[in-house]
Amino acid sequence: MAKPVHVRRLTDEEGQALLRIVRRGRHDAVRIRRAMMILASASGNTNEAIAALVAADPDTVRDVIHAFNDRGLDCLDPRWAGGRPRRITADGEARILEVARTRPRALGLPFTHWSLRKLSDYLRHPP
Repeated sequence: MAKPVHVRRLTDEEGQALLRIVRRGRHDAVRIRRAMMILASASGNTNEAIAALVAADPDTVRDVIHAFNDRGLDCLDPRWAGGRPRRITADGEARILEVARTRPRALGLPFTHWSLRKLSDYLRHPP
């Protein structure tokens, strides 16, 4: 079992800002859930109880609490990465579109329409 984590003591301004976010509910759902996690932890709830309250994983609760302790209210806006790096260049994408928009007969192929398999084979091994 992971070690229990609690938020640091909230300042008056932080507490009021968190309450406003939770009570008004006009913010992004992620901000509201994260604010609820922080407030629940400040009230002395366990990570497992907070996770059940906001329907999250206890590890997510711990991550949010650590982020709050490090960055303050900035943790309400998660720093999501951009995802997996692109494996295809803009030139490669343009080439695929060019071939896909061309009739196979115009390229000397014995069929009239592209399937994904035929297009993929043609792009991998052009004549």
